[in-house]
Amino acid sequence: MKKATSTGSPSRSAKKVPAKRAKKPAESSAQAPSTAPVTSSRVTKAAVAAAKASSGSFAPPAKKPAAPAPVSTVSTTAILARIDVGFGNLLYIRGEGPGLSWDRGVPMECASSDTWAWSTTAASRPFAYKVVINDEQWSVGDDYIASVGVGNTVWPTF
Repeated sequence: MKKATSTGSPSRSAKKVPAKRAKKPAESSAQAPSTAPVTSSRVTKAAVAAAKASSGSFAPPAKKPAAPAPVSTVSTTAILARIDVGFGNLLYIRGEGPGLSWDRGVPMECASSDTWAWSTTAASRPFAYKVVINDEQWSVGDDYIASVGVGNTVWPTF
């Protein structure tokens, strides 16, 4: 008896049986299923809004604009003394203004080789002052009067 050789093709007498199709797995979603009962097949706007809110795919509500900053009523009174007092010397200010005394001077800030500055925000009325080199040598002439809320420039002589 001869053995039949197989060529890989089914024999004519074999019946073709359709293969069973496997069920597709349910598509997984990143979101957990809703636990809310379904009451209608219609989708309402409220349901869409709730779904967007829970999924994080919604725009945050617009922020309210910040209230405008209050306008400051504080004014700065500045004193500028235009004089070169020489290397190693300091210019002081004395007077009756806020933070000043006629007995002891307050050092002024050197802004440049011939400009010295002092300022305050505590002045509420004009005040008298004088400038003093090294808190010892007073400027000559009358006291200077500072106007409030502006820059006051003087050219003292010694």
